[in-house]
Amino acid sequence: MPKPITCIEDLRLLARRRVPRMFYDYADSGAWTESTYRANEADFTRIKLRQRVAVDMTDRSLGSTMVGQKVALPIALAPTGLTGMQHADGEILAARAAEKAGVPFTLSTMSICSIEDVAAHTTAPFWFQLYVMRDRDFIGKLIDRAKAARCSALVLTLDLQILGQRHKDVVNGLSTPPKPTFANLVNLATKPRWCLGMLGTKRRSFGNIVGHAANVSNVSSLSAWTAEQFDPKLSWDDVRWIKDRWGGKLIIKGILDPEDAEQAARLADSGIADALVVSNHGGRQLDGAVSSIEALPAIVAAVGDRIEVLMDGGIRSGQDVIKALALGARGVFIGRAFLYGLGALGEAGVTACIDVLRKELDVTMALCGLRDVTRVDRRILVEGTYPQAASAAAFESLPASLQGSLPGSSPGSTQRPAQRTPGYDPLAALPAGH
Repeated sequence: MPKPITCIEDLRLLARRRVPRMFYDYADSGAWTESTYRANEADFTRIKLRQRVAVDMTDRSLGSTMVGQKVALPIALAPTGLTGMQHADGEILAARAAEKAGVPFTLSTMSICSIEDVAAHTTAPFWFQLYVMRDRDFIGKLIDRAKAARCSALVLTLDLQILGQRHKDVVNGLSTPPKPTFANLVNLATKPRWCLGMLGTKRRSFGNIVGHAANVSNVSSLSAWTAEQFDPKLSWDDVRWIKDRWGGKLIIKGILDPEDAEQAARLADSGIADALVVSNHGGRQLDGAVSSIEALPAIVAAVGDRIEVLMDGGIRSGQDVIKALALGARGVFIGRAFLYGLGALGEAGVTACIDVLRKELDVTMALCGLRDVTRVDRRILVEGTYPQAASAAAFESLPASLQGSLPGSSPGSTQRPAQRTPGYDPLAALPAGH
């Protein structure tokens, strides 16, 4: 009898057994020493929840909105490259699971299945993630293809102008499809399910690029091609050009600093951007950068309600989701969590991943004394266990233009936000049952 799936870790362990080493390592790795990758998860564990009792826990609701779109729970599947190498036709399977669950799916530029592939096998509009390359004609056509596929939002990733090194990819000689080296052939021989799935599909390379970008008939090496094609000159002015070409909802991904958040908020003020994603690319770019959950409060404080704030990085449970919501995120992206499910069990594994997160979020919310996920805020957290946007060090590191936007300070003021007094009860004003 198969072991029941009780948590995301169960899916990770199963994926590690079933996915070829180079593709499992590609998903489950970070840049250089992987310190930021580890911090993304570890920093969640320091945040403690306040348990509440003797309140009405009936009729709970996890429904919310993300970028104006109704969602069954405040989770979106993140854009992840080479998803179709975790499992044959992986992007299609993940998009189907997301559609059934009532949450957004985001297709990566560096996907195996193309925009058109996913659109042909789903009925709900999905989001498309864009990397900016030197070939602007190709980028324009890529945006046009996303529009033709009825994508409902464009996710513009700004933190991959230059590719951070992931040692495991170098050691494994990452390529798609895998090069027939002796080590790869030996490893593939131990992954019969994966091999049979790949034999049954023609989707084995970068479907959005091969045959679409000028003079590109094959892209086997992700690192070599991105180093050659990604645009290191990308600037905030380019965002305006992309918005003009796109015309629809635009999400800015890769924000980790309040000054960059302010830039994104200015774009929102001008009607260019609709949301930002607090993200360090899963710890895969700048090793030694702050974790996403650590960065979140200062960014929320800096932008206020000028732009919707989403968060990405380290989400491995429904409890992580509710902690991010409590610190100001409207919703979260999950990347590795759903990739583990996909590698483990295909579409059923992605569904299992979402179901695990849904149940954990629902039970945690109830035990914190809430019935509506849209009412979650930092009152459910134990004071002193979560990152504070208004700490002296963080406050003084912000530019003067941002310091006045923090809670407890007046506009234009450089006075530190007031500290809460001992004995403060953040849940005292909550209505019964909320």
